[in-house]
Order: sequence, then structure tokens, then C-alpha cells
Amino acid sequence: MAGWWPALSRAARRHPWPTNVLLYGALFSSGDALQQRLRGAQNDWRQTRRVATVVVTFHANFNYVWLGLLERALPGRAPRIVLAKVLCDQVVGAPIAVSAFYAGMSILQGKDDIFLDLKQKFWNTYMSGLLYWPFVQLTNFSLVPVQWRTAYAGLCSFLWAIFLCFSQQSGDGTFKSALPFFHTKGSSAIKESPEK
Repeated sequence: MAGWWPALSRAARRHPWPTNVLLYGALFSSGDALQQRLRGAQNDWRQTRRVATVVVTFHANFNYVWLGLLERALPGRAPRIVLAKVLCDQVVGAPIAVSAFYAGMSILQGKDDIFLDLKQKFWNTYMSGLLYWPFVQLTNFSLVPVQWRTAYAGLCSFLWAIFLCFSQQSGDGTFKSALPFFHTKGSSAIKESPEK
């Protein structure tokens, strides 16, 4: 067990791009598989393969290149620099990533209108992401070494993938639609509590 971390560290130093891309892809795809189980469905491995295809061919590579560009354009960890990176990431990077996910999944699912999900869910998903990603990237840009930033984003994408894959399959891009179990549980608890 202890031998995997030094091997991973060596791989990240020698081959940072493929190591980060594969870690990101594995974590994001695992998020899709978990969200299927959380919904009580059998795992649809074809769906998870489609997610992995979009993530490995675009998302992970985009993140690796994008985070590198941000670091070159805005080097350092000073608070103003970190905030500028977060702002750039949310204004430029996030819309590209959300758009690519919805369009890429629609292409792989063979949908007639590959932009329908994107048109219907983009703004809700983008706004939901603004509740999560700025905090993730604030941590990423201020604490995580450059060579691990894509892998760290992949780790955080595990949670995001649970939400995003649910939204792509049956939600509307809002947290409220993605968490009906919690919403229903909370509502029934309130209804069942006796009034005083």
C-alpha cells in the first residue's frame, strides 16, 4: 500500500500530462458510476464509458492545458493572483467545460439535437458550479503544487461528476433537482413534526 504514492509521484514528475489526465478521468468516471448507484439504478457501463470518453478526450486535457496557461499568465500564489486565476477560471474555463460536457455526451449518445441539453441546462449548471468550483480552485491555486493541480481538480470533480452526470441524464442542472432524496427526506421530516 505504501509503495503506490512514491510510484504515483514519480509518474507525475516524469509524465505529468498523462498521469494527471488518467487520474482525472478515473475519478470523474467513478463519480458517474456512483451517481447511478445512488439513484438506485443498475450500473450502465456504456454510459460510464461515454462519460470517460468525454472526460479523457476533452475535460482532463483541457484542464491540464488550461491550468498550465493560467499559471504561466498569472504566476504565483499571492492573494490577488489567486483571485484573478479563480475569476478567469470561472468566466472562461467553466463555460467551456460545461458546454463541452453536455455537447460531447449528446454526440456520444447519438441525440438528434446535440445542443438541446446544453441549451436547457447550461445556465443552471453554470450557476450551480459557481457554488462549488470557486472554493475548489481557490484551494487549488493557493495550496496545491502545479504538477498536481489537474489531479486535485479531478478529485474534486468526483463530487461534481455525481451532480453533473445526474443533471445530464435526468436533472435540470440545479442542485435542487439533483438531490431529491435529501429534499424529500427534509420535507417529510418537517411535515411529520408535531406543531406546538
